[in-house]
Amino acid sequence: MNTAPTTTETRTPVELDLDARLAMVGALMDERLALANIAFEVDIAHLPAADPIPAVTAPPLVHPAPVPCPYSTPIAATLHRARVRLETGGWCTGQLRDEQGAACLIGAIRAEAATRGQADDASVVLLDAIRRDFAGADTIPSWNDAQRSPRLALLYLDRAAALADSRGL
Repeated sequence: MNTAPTTTETRTPVELDLDARLAMVGALMDERLALANIAFEVDIAHLPAADPIPAVTAPPLVHPAPVPCPYSTPIAATLHRARVRLETGGWCTGQLRDEQGAACLIGAIRAEAATRGQADDASVVLLDAIRRDFAGADTIPSWNDAQRSPRLALLYLDRAAALADSRGL
């Protein structure tokens, strides 16, 4: 018996980099999508054509009526109007107003105040309201910029308006 020696070769697997693997998977998915598209076309070939979708006309936009000011004092009314301005026009941080018209707390107060003195008085009351819960608040702009959403800014404008009204301002 004559047996020839056999040699076994061990092949090392080829390592594919990410791009090569993505290309292979992409080609496989393209093939699957092409087959699915053909199957879809075959499945619906017997269906009659549907009527075109009619144009939908939307009713005109209805804007809610502005909320009447519940305060009779000028500073409280200014703070209330500033809150409405932020609610309708948008709130921003880092600047008085942005390109879209949104305002920060000080920007909204200044826009709604009749005079600079009225804006200053409203800002003082607002800072008092903020410092009741945030003792470390140095200024209104720094506190405004630290907020992530307008929720607290609107809440503290409400609180400041109530505080100004209770003080008769």
